[in-house]
Amino acid sequence: MGARAAEAPLPRLSQALLGALPAGVDAPGYDRARLRPGIVHIGLGNFHRAHQAAALDRLFALGRDHDWAVVGGGLMPQDAAQRARLAPQDWLYTLVEREAGEERARVIGAMVGFCPAEPEALAARLAEPDIRLVTLTITEGGYFTAADGGFDADHPLMRADAAAPDAPRSVFGVLLKALRLRRAHGLAPWTVLSCDNLEENGRATARALAGLAAMQSDALAAVVEAEVACPSSMVDRITPALDAAEQAALCRRLGYEDASPVVCEPYWQWVLEDRFPAGRPALEEVGAVFTDDVRPWEAVKLRILNAGHAAIAYAGALLGHGYAHEAMADPDIAAWLEALMTREVIPLLDPPAGLDPRDYLATCARRFANPAVRDTLARLCQDGSDRQPRFVLPSIADALARGAPLEGLALELALWCRYAAEAEPLVDPRAQALRAAARASREAPEAFLDLAEVFGVLGTDPRLRAAFARWIGRLWREDVRAVLRRFVAGGAG
Repeated sequence: MGARAAEAPLPRLSQALLGALPAGVDAPGYDRARLRPGIVHIGLGNFHRAHQAAALDRLFALGRDHDWAVVGGGLMPQDAAQRARLAPQDWLYTLVEREAGEERARVIGAMVGFCPAEPEALAARLAEPDIRLVTLTITEGGYFTAADGGFDADHPLMRADAAAPDAPRSVFGVLLKALRLRRAHGLAPWTVLSCDNLEENGRATARALAGLAAMQSDALAAVVEAEVACPSSMVDRITPALDAAEQAALCRRLGYEDASPVVCEPYWQWVLEDRFPAGRPALEEVGAVFTDDVRPWEAVKLRILNAGHAAIAYAGALLGHGYAHEAMADPDIAAWLEALMTREVIPLLDPPAGLDPRDYLATCARRFANPAVRDTLARLCQDGSDRQPRFVLPSIADALARGAPLEGLALELALWCRYAAEAEPLVDPRAQALRAAARASREAPEAFLDLAEVFGVLGTDPRLRAAFARWIGRLWREDVRAVLRRFVAGGAG
């Protein structure tokens, strides 16, 4: 009988199950029937659901702002797949916080719908009067930024959306179509808030929106410039992916089926530029920080946490580790992270009042070392050609401008190069060009920095090229561990 009971199908998460959730799983602390949409979120992956949606869930439980519920949206195949997973669950999913062998689970009810993953449907929903805020997690590479930091008007999607504004293929094309529909019905624009990991993400959003608008019409560009607010935000929560076996095991522990659960660390941070002319939810009630200038906060986060992830990921992968906590348990990698950040990254920062970058680094190191999260190095290593320009190259640019040390930063690039030469698979939007240049660096170190679409003019700097050449040369000739130890001991390439 016990074997049969173990094999019995588990109930599926849904609104009907909320009153009968197993012990240890918290239900939404509010009446979902009272929620009304106010936000369309585009790119409804794990991070949004662990971060923004979780914050709204806590806010709703306080009895606040029930007219700011989320409608999901997107244009990618993964968006359609996510919609198919969540629809039978009445848009509910389980969020599990993990730390030191503990799991805390709660069902998130902040989402009340999900547009079909089609441009026409998404534009129509964005044009509805109840939507006052559009939030984005479309990845760092989704903002059509050229290597020089400007708008990439030559991107095929931008050219296509400029030629056919009423049949958009990109997120920004859909936003502009919806904006035209709103204006035709006398509706004011929404605010567009990026929640992606890139410095000045509000400026990147405005640049893409205005750049495409200018390609379509001068009048539309003027409207975007004058009326559409794109505040910046800084977001932080480590949210690893679950593989199929991990998800199945989690559902067995929960006692019900969830087609799209999310696991994350307990740590959560959100800093937002307070510029929301169409209104906003009172997220400060659940710990968000509103400020006039996000840049000092985001610089600390992107250059320590995100660049730190890259630093341990490429070194860890080359040394055979599979997870972030395994890498941090390696004394040579932990020492490499500490030396890189304290010697070269932190001295370049101008942190906001009350935030000590060294304390923040120590917090990041503890988070990276959390074995319960099981964050894979493969996830942290992917999409380097999008991430390195956002997380590492800004520190290099500052170091060059100030004449500051950059041996460790050059070594980080060399570790990425060495990884790109051998990783199977190499998950990167520029994988083919990246691998070819990385392999060529064995004989011609400058080949990697010559990837202008990644490094731009920075790759031509003689000081950076010399330091990179020394370190990549060592990584091709010597053991990775020995090279890390050389840097930590104060040696140059």
